[in-house]
Amino acid sequence: MRWKGGRQSDNFEDRRGMSSGGKLALGGVGGIIVLIVGLLLGGDPQDILQQLQTTDAPSDEPIEVSAEEQELTELVRVVHASTEDVWQTIFRSQGQEFRSNTLVLYRDQTPTDGCGMGASAYGPFYCPGDEKVYIDLSFNDELHDRFGATGDFAMAYVLAHEVGHHVQKLTGAMDKVNAARQRLSEVQYNKLQVMLELQADFYAGVWAHHSNKNSDVYLEYDDIREGMEAAAAVGDDRLQMQTQGQVVPEAFTHGTSEQRAYWFKKGFDTGDMRQGDTFNDPSLQ
Repeated sequence: MRWKGGRQSDNFEDRRGMSSGGKLALGGVGGIIVLIVGLLLGGDPQDILQQLQTTDAPSDEPIEVSAEEQELTELVRVVHASTEDVWQTIFRSQGQEFRSNTLVLYRDQTPTDGCGMGASAYGPFYCPGDEKVYIDLSFNDELHDRFGATGDFAMAYVLAHEVGHHVQKLTGAMDKVNAARQRLSEVQYNKLQVMLELQADFYAGVWAHHSNKNSDVYLEYDDIREGMEAAAAVGDDRLQMQTQGQVVPEAFTHGTSEQRAYWFKKGFDTGDMRQGDTFNDPSLQ
């Protein structure tokens, strides 16, 4: 994956030196495992995050950024710029204007506008209330060490997936899913969530398809393989087996490893966002 020297997005906030307002009671891998188990069992993310938080005093100590983290910062900013360029081109080809989201880097936890307190234990996430993607770069270590997803493109896929949620916000798909929450059973809503997440995987593939000709990020075959491996690494079935020792399909919220890799590759192969209607795909009904 070639990206160095590419344009870095200006839609960017660096909160790594800001007060966090408290740390997680269970940080690192422990907190992530607790959160994943709660999510897979159908828990509300904000309720779980509230349970994990403490009232430790905020810290304004300056935070040093290592050379490795600085390079990772540049990577995500270049990838974010690439998603902006690609989606702007796609939207304009359809007679629409693309409104970019903001990329936020933070450590430990940070407030959001509409999604409660974001936390590193939650992993990278998109908040539709403020149209921002939040990433604690320590997640890159989790990708490599825990999920076995190596290479620069693993983090690029994660970011492109979250930007895919922003595309869903702009198209109205996310609002429709959120509106359906009150009238559906938990199992029914989980199935709808899977469709939403798989479409975001598809959109990540669409970005990858167009990145070479419409941005400063250049991908090769091995990068796409890394993307598929990263998608598969965070499949519900694999995560449930790791955390619970069993697979409970009714509790899926993101899709199986096979499904996530399939939809990412379909997006890459077609490059056509119209081919990603997961909500009407017979295999997902």
